[in-house]
Amino acid sequence: MPKTSGRLLSLLSLLQLRRDWPGQLLADRLEVSPRTVRRDVDRLRELGYPIQTIKGPDGGYRLGAGAELPPLLFDDEQAVALAVALQTAITTSGVGEAAARALSTIRQVMPSRLRHRIDALQVTALSVSDPSVDVAVIMAVSAAVHARAVLRFDYKAELRRVEPHNLVTWSGCWYLVAWDLERDDWRTFRVDRIAPRTPTGPRFTPRDLPGGDVATFVAGRFKGSEGIDAWPCRGEVILACPAEAVVDFIGNGVVEALGPDRCRVVLGAWSWPGLAAAFGRFDADIEVVGPPELKDAFAALARRYAAASSAAETTSG
Repeated sequence: MPKTSGRLLSLLSLLQLRRDWPGQLLADRLEVSPRTVRRDVDRLRELGYPIQTIKGPDGGYRLGAGAELPPLLFDDEQAVALAVALQTAITTSGVGEAAARALSTIRQVMPSRLRHRIDALQVTALSVSDPSVDVAVIMAVSAAVHARAVLRFDYKAELRRVEPHNLVTWSGCWYLVAWDLERDDWRTFRVDRIAPRTPTGPRFTPRDLPGGDVATFVAGRFKGSEGIDAWPCRGEVILACPAEAVVDFIGNGVVEALGPDRCRVVLGAWSWPGLAAAFGRFDADIEVVGPPELKDAFAALARRYAAASSAAETTSG
């Protein structure tokens, strides 16, 4: 039988894994008697852990929420995962200062063996955007989402009234997905630009989000599509360059080698001119396979670039 201190830690770790534990199952997992489990549960309660007894034929235990925060227990893998999450949050979540303070606090109470592992694990998370977000704003918006209450806020010097649906992060920024009551349409709002007003408005019944889920909706919205995670414009070309010169820069496109110096590329974009320009950045001869809208976009860009070149020559002359 393991020592009492080690057994208590094992018991607490098991209680954190699932909501309800039958007493006999806990005893089997710890390789002790149900009576020993009962005594250990009493010891944990004395330490401040709110462990509830489950009534029923088998009986059991549940780790509940208490009025005060008791000491937390993390196994090695959980501690490393928490450190990685906090290091990533420092540069990608908009709440970097709070994440840094949390990481410092957790590090101080870790045993030396875990502290050494955390110190050796240095993660550099590169953010494409670094807006600072007030934690109080995040909490106010999140509370309105949870309560399904109409949210009023100032946004770009304008008062907005919305039915908040989801709070999400995308490319280092926080966004609120909501139904705009004045515009009668779905909108996404940058949370770092939101100034909530109080009190919130009446409760509402949530509407169905286009696409069926928030991930599909947000991914589609940032691609310029409505309700689907797909680019509205998609085309195919043949580039006069090796596939290996293209594949690292194609994102979610498709590259197929057609020989040592040719490849087929399928790519999407928010507009046909944007798609044509994306193909043109590879500095290679291009054969347009289709669709016709892509060929028209290349022709329009050719005229535009030719006019820009002529204007530059006239100015320099």
